[in-house]
Amino acid sequence: MSIDHTQEFLSFSLGGQEYGLDRRQVREWCRQGALDRFANGTQLVPGVARSRGVIMPIVDMRAAFAGHPLPHDPRSEVIVLTLSHCVMAMVVDQVGDVVTLRPDQVSAVPCCDGLAPADYLLGLGEVDGRRLILVDIDRLMTIGRHKTDCLV
Repeated sequence: MSIDHTQEFLSFSLGGQEYGLDRRQVREWCRQGALDRFANGTQLVPGVARSRGVIMPIVDMRAAFAGHPLPHDPRSEVIVLTLSHCVMAMVVDQVGDVVTLRPDQVSAVPCCDGLAPADYLLGLGEVDGRRLILVDIDRLMTIGRHKTDCLV
């Protein structure tokens, strides 16, 4: 899968890799401590928070990629997303910038050992010597869940 028109992506980093997601789905981003957290949960969904009057689950993408809980890091950032079925927040190592990509700057994700790439990967974007793994965040956040569940 790849993009078929010029598109803006918000870049963010996780575990030393740079990723991009559709900028149109981003409501805001802030430091983790800026959200009003009021409930605790699991390692992957460590709780819920409120931002601008909206209560939403928080997904710690750092823990998802590391495979184990990570200590609170005040430098971690949160991206608040509007998905097709809910509003949610995800914790990442760092938010980068908004990158505009043309279709010719996006290549297909290579297959590994004959396996098809995950359907939530849009492709690999390249701009100014940077390589971003482009993610369909809506698909990623609904893996193994009904669209109405919104991870909670």
